[in-house]
Amino acid sequence: MSEQHRLTQAGLLVAMFLGIVLWTSPGVAGERSSIDAREVMRKGVFELGGTVGYAQGTTAIGAAESANRSAVFVMPRAGMILTEPLGRNWWQGNVELMIEPVVARFTKPFAAEAVGGSFVLKYNFLSFGRWMPFWDVGAGMVWTNLAPRIPEQSTQFEFVLETGPGLQYFVTDRMTWLMGVRFHHISNSNLGDRNTGINGVLPYIGLSFFTPGLF
Repeated sequence: MSEQHRLTQAGLLVAMFLGIVLWTSPGVAGERSSIDAREVMRKGVFELGGTVGYAQGTTAIGAAESANRSAVFVMPRAGMILTEPLGRNWWQGNVELMIEPVVARFTKPFAAEAVGGSFVLKYNFLSFGRWMPFWDVGAGMVWTNLAPRIPEQSTQFEFVLETGPGLQYFVTDRMTWLMGVRFHHISNSNLGDRNTGINGVLPYIGLSFFTPGLF
């Protein structure tokens, strides 16, 4: 499949997702929303949900010789908000800690699996009503049988680093659609004979539910 065809598919997926978001939006366009992320995202509130994404390798960053690395990711998530709103103005937000298991199925350069998980810190921007932009950064580990069959990696246990922006939309005061994109890095931290690393771009979509906090 060509790179242009993959980009076209990704664009259609994003358009479909946004269409669902708008279709499920209550009220008419321009009506002021009664839901405010500030009122939902309080310290101690839990977030439970999941996402599905498609990772595409890239040679724009790092020393990998091939971008022919693709995988479908399934990523459940469970998080808790650690702080009350911080700061002022548009950047007011709070910090959330999430545990994110991952199951991935590589389709290129050949069929392979990856299983593991990450701890993710997420900063939620709370000044935009129903719309809640965020930025997250995560670190974790995976086991994959992609290695040692590829030149980049020689060990099956790998470390993961990831970061990127995203956006959540409150359909109700307890449910959000979400979408985001991450820079995704896999390497063995020089614990093996080979450690070029695999860098990729991971767009994803999903939904989350919020439960009342314990604190």
